[in-house]
Amino acid sequence: MSKKVQMNLFCILTILFWAIAFPLSKVALQYFSTNSLGFLRVCIASVALLIINKLNGGGVPKKKDLGWFLLSGACGFGIYLFTFNRGMLTLTSASSSIVIAITPVLTAVAAHYLYGERINVIGWTTLITAFIGVAIMMLWDGVLSINPGIFWTLGAAVVFCAYNILNRKLSKMGYKATEIVTYSMISSILVLSPFSVQGIRELSNVSPYYLAVLFTMGILSSALAYFFWSKALSMTENTSDVTNYGFLTPFVATLMGSLILSEVPSLGTVIGGSVIIVSIVIFSKKGKVKS
Repeated sequence: MSKKVQMNLFCILTILFWAIAFPLSKVALQYFSTNSLGFLRVCIASVALLIINKLNGGGVPKKKDLGWFLLSGACGFGIYLFTFNRGMLTLTSASSSIVIAITPVLTAVAAHYLYGERINVIGWTTLITAFIGVAIMMLWDGVLSINPGIFWTLGAAVVFCAYNILNRKLSKMGYKATEIVTYSMISSILVLSPFSVQGIRELSNVSPYYLAVLFTMGILSSALAYFFWSKALSMTENTSDVTNYGFLTPFVATLMGSLILSEVPSLGTVIGGSVIIVSIVIFSKKGKVKS
């Protein structure tokens, strides 16, 4: 199996595990509060990742690099979950999905200026058309609302873009994918620690059903998904090769919702999802400038 095929496989697995978090979150939030759910997810994911890191022969961060891991954890998990949840308090899910969908664009631009990753006209065009696909899918039956929640969600998109860039930086510094995601995830516990008391209180009375949902999200959607994401980022020369897959998340999440929650995909989902997939394929084949 070639390196490129492995990278694409890791991306697909990541999107599948991230997508399943959307319908499962709707189930989990019937019991857990938003902030305690985030705290408990990163705690479970941290334990799982410590095991994965140990089995993969991973080491520990150097003292001089601890600050980078703390920043990575804050951007990828801690601040991201906090800002995203605040945005969802006043923002519709359709609006939130569109705002978050700009993350690959922000990452491509940041990598272009920070790492000199070159994207040609076709690449920029397909990034735009992929975002249009998300807009078609999410606005087919609704209207984008403008309220303060958009600014919180935009903040979530920005900090996750920063996580992608920091992940790339830590990889260039010689850290393995398992080390990056493990210690970034552990660092996020510190950021979300203000919600620990509430999380522990809710966990003490949880039923086996919601506990199973929580562990599924913590292990699949947090631990394994971010591990595969880091593996993919460490295997590519262009960050956008990986982050462009982020446009698929709303489409796959809708399909997951139809399976788990019996939600029927709309015509907008079919059309928008098709635009997204075609855009990613073209970007993968024609969107980068070869070195």
